[in-house]
Amino acid sequence: MVLTHTPVCDFGIPAPDFNLPGVDGRNWSLQNCRGPRGLLVMFICNHCPYVKAINHKLVRDTRDLIALGIGCVAIMPNDTDAYPDDDFEHMREEARRHEYPFPYLLDESQQVARAYGAVCTPDFFGYDAQLGLQYRGRLDESGARPDAGEVRRELYLAMKQVAETGHGPKHQIPSMGCSIKWRQE
Repeated sequence: MVLTHTPVCDFGIPAPDFNLPGVDGRNWSLQNCRGPRGLLVMFICNHCPYVKAINHKLVRDTRDLIALGIGCVAIMPNDTDAYPDDDFEHMREEARRHEYPFPYLLDESQQVARAYGAVCTPDFFGYDAQLGLQYRGRLDESGARPDAGEVRRELYLAMKQVAETGHGPKHQIPSMGCSIKWRQE
């Protein structure tokens, strides 16, 4: 496990398109996932301790964001040959276990993760209604500690602001997590 931090938000950069298979049996595109007030694209996986620690908060926050008109989608970018716990069947089990309220998609080619510039799991990209980037920060300060207690809901509050104003907060703290497991070329 290599700890990685995300870069600073590049405000306004457009969301790259995608068309990926979901654990629900259908393919999902950028247009299918967006909400009327924006879109949250999350790069997560099954085995990462940082993702495991926040899964319950991810479900809570995305449910609340969906109610505000923010579409939410999670994409699994890791090399599943090297990390079989992240394969499609395990993704399906993970989505069912946590009752993900968002599509959970497999980026087998890793082209979508590269197009977004994703570097770790979890990695969050928050877009406005026109699909311009407004947030590239963390979920909250808990990191890999599932028992961190009540902490400020940074991702939720940032995306709530995007839903209400179209703009993300100027101050954003980078997400941190395990590096994406890229295929060896």
